[in-house]
Amino acid sequence: MRASRTLRRDCSTGCVRSARYSSGMESSHTENAVGQEIADALGVLLRRTTRTRLHQKLTAGMGEAVDELTYPVLSALARIGPCSAAELAPEVGLDRSGVTRRASRLQDAGLVRREPDPADQRAQLLVLTEPGLRAVAELRERLAACDASEVELVK
Repeated sequence: MRASRTLRRDCSTGCVRSARYSSGMESSHTENAVGQEIADALGVLLRRTTRTRLHQKLTAGMGEAVDELTYPVLSALARIGPCSAAELAPEVGLDRSGVTRRASRLQDAGLVRREPDPADQRAQLLVLTEPGLRAVAELRERLAACDASEVELVK
């Protein structure tokens, strides 16, 4: 008899949210499936670690507000344009409150501003400022100068 494990992952982030263990006779197919899920989860973790290291390298010397935590918010805002924290959250793999905290740091540094959403006056849009656009341009130049193998590992 072997113990088996079922992993449930968060669809938006790929994180393992829960695991269920059971014992009994398991087929090799089930064992292979569990092994594949574990391998997938480890792959996500390794990509995240590599991505974090790349973001640290890209943001070195960019100022206190621009680091591996705020880089994804800046990058996503540059990609998709003004949006709410709730709309930005799935783009960066965070929840709304995580985006809000990072956006507040960026706002304090003058890189992001909040504007009323014309479609919903109760909501606010996150918008890159001119200094924010310049920071993104600098980060993209740094990314372009990175070794291709570093960037490929993140994908």
